[in-house]
Amino acid sequence: MTTTSPLHFTANPATPAADAAPAATGGRWSVAEVEALFALPFLDLMFRAQEVHRAHFKAGEVQRSTLLSIKTGGCSEDCGYCSQAARYQTGLARESLMPLDEVMERARAAKADGSSRFCMGAAWRSPKEKDLAAVIEMVREVKKLGLETCVTLGMLDGEQARRLAEAGLDYYNHNIDTAPDYYGEIVTTHTLQDRLDTIEQVRDAGINVCSGGIVGMGEGQLGRAGLIAQLANMTPPPESVPINKLIPFPGTPLAEGETLDPFDFVRTVAVARITMPESFVRLSAGREQMSDELQALCFMAGANSIFYGGRLLTADNADASDDTQLFARLGLVSI
Repeated sequence: MTTTSPLHFTANPATPAADAAPAATGGRWSVAEVEALFALPFLDLMFRAQEVHRAHFKAGEVQRSTLLSIKTGGCSEDCGYCSQAARYQTGLARESLMPLDEVMERARAAKADGSSRFCMGAAWRSPKEKDLAAVIEMVREVKKLGLETCVTLGMLDGEQARRLAEAGLDYYNHNIDTAPDYYGEIVTTHTLQDRLDTIEQVRDAGINVCSGGIVGMGEGQLGRAGLIAQLANMTPPPESVPINKLIPFPGTPLAEGETLDPFDFVRTVAVARITMPESFVRLSAGREQMSDELQALCFMAGANSIFYGGRLLTADNADASDDTQLFARLGLVSI
C-alpha cells in the first residue's frame, strides 16, 4: 500500500457535486453524499474510483482469498438470503465442525493455488466454548503455512475476540449486510447493533475487520448508499470490504430476488473504493454468474481482492482456471 496523499478533485460543473472526500461532515459520509456518487455519470464515477485506487494501491494487483465452510447448516438465525438457516427448506444438510486435518488439507491446496488468505466460516449465531477452542487450533496451524487467516463465526464477546487475537488471527469477517433502514427487512433474530458490537469487540482485540454487504436484495440505490455510508463511517473503515451480489437460494425468502443491473453492481464497487480508499474491496458472492467483461469493469472500479476457488461456503464460485486465464488476459498480478 502506498502513502500517497488522497486526491482532491475539482468539481465538474456538468456532474453532481460529489468529491472523493465528504465536504462539511467532519470526515463522515452522509447518505446523501454517497448517493450523489452513485448518481454520477458512469464514466465519471469510474474515472474517480480509478484515480483514488491508484493513489493508495498499485494498479493491477489483486489479492486472492479462499473461503472454506468449516461448519455448514443448522444456523438459528433468519437471514433472508442464507441457505444455512435451519428454518428454511433449502435442501442443505447440517454438518459437524470439519476436523483439523481436512481443514489443513484445504489450506495447503489454497496456498498452492495462489491464495494469500485462508478464510474459515461456520454457521453459528455465536461459537460455543468447545467449538471456539477447535477453531483457535485451526487458526494457529493455518498461520504456520504462511497464510493470512480470517474466520467468520457469528457474534463474539470481548473474551472470545481476545482469544482469537492471541492465536494470531489476522481478520474477522462480520458483514453488516445492508443499510440500517433496511436491516429489519432482511433479518429479525438479531439487530444491526448486535453486528456492530461484535465488530467493536474484534477491533478492540487488535484484529483487522472484514465487513461488507449484499446488494440485490431489494434495497435500491438509496439502500446501497446507506450500506456504504455505514461501512465508510466506521473508525477506521474495515480493512477488507466484501461486496456480495445476492445468490437467490431456493427455499429462502429472497429466492425470487431482484435482477440487479450489472452497472449498479459496478457502481457499488466504485463508490466503496472512493469512500474507503485504503480498504481492500473484494468481489465476493455472485462472481460465478459474472461475465469476464463485468469483472473487468469491477477491477477498473477499484476492486482489488477476490474469493478464489470453485466453492464459496455453500455456493459455486468462479473456477480457479477461469480466474487464471482472466488475470492473464487483463494483466492482473496476484498478491
